[in-house]
Amino acid sequence: MGSIQEQNSIDLQPLLDAQLDLWHDTFAFIKSMAFKAAMELRLADAIDHHGGAATLPQIATKVTLHPSKIPCLRRLMRVLTVTGVFSVIKDPTGDQIYQLTPASRLLIGSSSLAPTLSLILNNIFVSPFLGFGSWLEHELPDLSLFEMKHGHTIWEVVGHDATMSTLFNDGMVADTRFLMDIAIRECGDVFQGINSLVDVAGGLGAAAQAISKAFPQIDVSVLELAHVVHNAPAGTKLKYVAGDMFESIPPANAVFLKWVLHDWGDSECVKILKNCKNAIPPRDAGGKVIIVDAVIGASPSNLKLTETHVLYDLFITVANGIERDEQEWRNIIFGAGFSDYKIIPVLGVRSIIEVYP
Repeated sequence: MGSIQEQNSIDLQPLLDAQLDLWHDTFAFIKSMAFKAAMELRLADAIDHHGGAATLPQIATKVTLHPSKIPCLRRLMRVLTVTGVFSVIKDPTGDQIYQLTPASRLLIGSSSLAPTLSLILNNIFVSPFLGFGSWLEHELPDLSLFEMKHGHTIWEVVGHDATMSTLFNDGMVADTRFLMDIAIRECGDVFQGINSLVDVAGGLGAAAQAISKAFPQIDVSVLELAHVVHNAPAGTKLKYVAGDMFESIPPANAVFLKWVLHDWGDSECVKILKNCKNAIPPRDAGGKVIIVDAVIGASPSNLKLTETHVLYDLFITVANGIERDEQEWRNIIFGAGFSDYKIIPVLGVRSIIEVYP
C-alpha cells in the first residue's frame, strides 16, 4: 500500500486533468489571436524571404515591429511553434531557427489562404460571439448574432462598406482558388460528361472560371443577383445571368452549389434544390447537382476534422447559417424530390455531394 501522499496524488490527478482541459479551452482564443497577429505581421513571408528558415532577429528586421517588442515576438513565435504554424530547431550555436511548415506555406504566394482566414478572424465576425450567451436566451426567429452586434446584416455591411467588401471578396476568391484546384485534380471525374453547368450564387465567378479553364468543353454560366452581375469581370468565357435562385435556375446539365446551402434553413434549401431539379435533365441523361459543403462526421476517425466541422457550424450561427451531418443533408435532398446522392470527402473540411434526380 502506498503512502497517503501517493494516494492523494492519484486521487487528485483526474481533478487536475479536468482543470487543464478547462484552461486549455479557455485560452483557445489566444491561439486564434496569435495566428491573426502572424498574418497581420506577415511572419510567414518574413521567414520565406530567408529561404524558409530564419532567426528571430532576421524575422524582426523584415516585419513592422518596434524593437522594444522583440521579446514579445519571441513569446508569440513560441505559441506559433507549439501550435504547428511554424517549427523551430537550434543551430550549433544554440540560436533558434524558425522554419515554415506545410500550414504556414499556405500563407504565402499567389495561392495564400491568408485572405480567407483573415476574414474569419476579423473583429466584425469575432466580436458578436462575446454576446452569444445572451443571444441564446432570445426566442427564434430572432436577429442573427451579427445583426444583434452591428445593427445590420452581413450582406448590408458588405454591400455598403468598400473595405469590408474587398476583404470579403478577397477571402472568398482565395478559398475558392484553393478548393477548386484540389477538386479538379482529385475529383475531376465529377465534371466529366457535362455539356453545360450553372454556378448558382457563384459571386464573381471564381469557381466557374476554374471549371471552365479545366473543362473548356463545358458551357459554364453564373447565376447571381443583378447588382453582382453588374460588377462581373469582362473578357471571360463565362455567361453571367441575373436572377434569384429562389425563383428559378437556368437550364443546364448540372447545377453547382458551393457554400450556398449552409446559409439557409431547411425549408429554403428544399426550395433551392427543387429549382435545381427543375433546371436539369433526368439522371439517365446526365443531370445532377454538385454541392461543395461540409458534412459533419463525414470522416469520424479524424477528430481534428470533426472538431473543425462543429466549430465552423457554430461560427456560422453569426449569420444564422448551419452545417449539416449526412442525415440532415439526406432530409433536404430527398425533401426536394431527388432519388439518390453520393458524398465524396476529398476536400478536407468540405466534401463534394453529387445529387441525382
